[in-house]
Amino acid sequence: MNIVIATDSFKGSLSSMEAGTAIAEGIRRTDAHCHIQICPLADGGEGTVDALVQNLNGSLQYTTVTGPLGHPVNCVYGIVEKSKTAIIEMSAAAGITLLSKKDRNPLHTTTYGVGELINDAIQKGCRHFIVGIGGSATNDGGIGMLQALGYGLLDQQGKQVPFGAKGLELIAAITDAHVPTVLKECTFRIACDVTTILCGQNGCSAVFGPQKGATAAMIAQMDKGLSHYAALASQNYPKANPCQAGTGAAGGLGFSFLTFTNAVLESGVQIVMQETKLEKYIEKADLVITGEGLLDAQTSLGKVPIGVAKLAKKYKLPVIAFAGGVTNDAIDCTRNGIDAFFPILRNIISLEDAMNPQIAKANLSDTAEQVFRLLLALHPTNHSH
Repeated sequence: MNIVIATDSFKGSLSSMEAGTAIAEGIRRTDAHCHIQICPLADGGEGTVDALVQNLNGSLQYTTVTGPLGHPVNCVYGIVEKSKTAIIEMSAAAGITLLSKKDRNPLHTTTYGVGELINDAIQKGCRHFIVGIGGSATNDGGIGMLQALGYGLLDQQGKQVPFGAKGLELIAAITDAHVPTVLKECTFRIACDVTTILCGQNGCSAVFGPQKGATAAMIAQMDKGLSHYAALASQNYPKANPCQAGTGAAGGLGFSFLTFTNAVLESGVQIVMQETKLEKYIEKADLVITGEGLLDAQTSLGKVPIGVAKLAKKYKLPVIAFAGGVTNDAIDCTRNGIDAFFPILRNIISLEDAMNPQIAKANLSDTAEQVFRLLLALHPTNHSH
């Protein structure tokens, strides 16, 4: 039996590789001879660097950049030497998890460190970039990143505007005289599953501002600043289109990538599945297993398990999913290619215990084992094929 295991990470608990390995261990207790291929996946958010570096034989790079509030943060990103590709998660430099709740304030948080990561990779020879832009703490329209890349976001006095969304309304001119020419050679695939636009009631300030610490007054100020910035950008940069879906991703970082670099926005799951050549393994499989930490209504909106299930259904394969927890509306997943899903909790324990990596690993292996015992009881001929 050929089995492909392609899960997302179980966030805060197991990486996608650890989850895949735990499932494989449970299966092997029932059938030591089946062939198992583990393909770690991610959706462009947390875990993307790990998944792609593991799958593509890349290497991890360590550097220090400017964090969301201007303090240095230690960052990890990936490089795949063969294709001169850098794999970056913007949240490593400007993520909301880098801040305590009381420190969240999108008027002050900056994407400057994201530009520094890109510079570091360019200096190491990279010309292609895969950038996951989920989990941001910022709403600065990407101006911090642009400043780090050499763009002038200048005020009336010709000085760089300050970090954060508060700098947006002060921009009087945008210049590119100091942008290194090598940036024109670089291509960016932006892993982005957010379709939010830049401004207005469906724009990033209104939709995501509150979770980043914005009050109603701040939302109005930021939205006005982003409108002003977009209008200025469109005077000299023909690609500036604040109404394009995804321009509001990561507090407007999507807009700055699309306007000022050679960038395309793509589904994070699709990028990762393509880069890891998942289909090559699935077309030879008899069974596909996927999963993530929590299966819920959000899963059906293009997260890893559904991406995997849709690919498996192209080959009419059965798909099983495992999850740390499932909600009532996870039943949507069964309409989107997952044939059956199984929560792995085996008794009543605290969330903290459930997410303990050792306990999660054991629960995942034990659940996979029992599901496979059932499969083998129903289809004994599948045994060892």
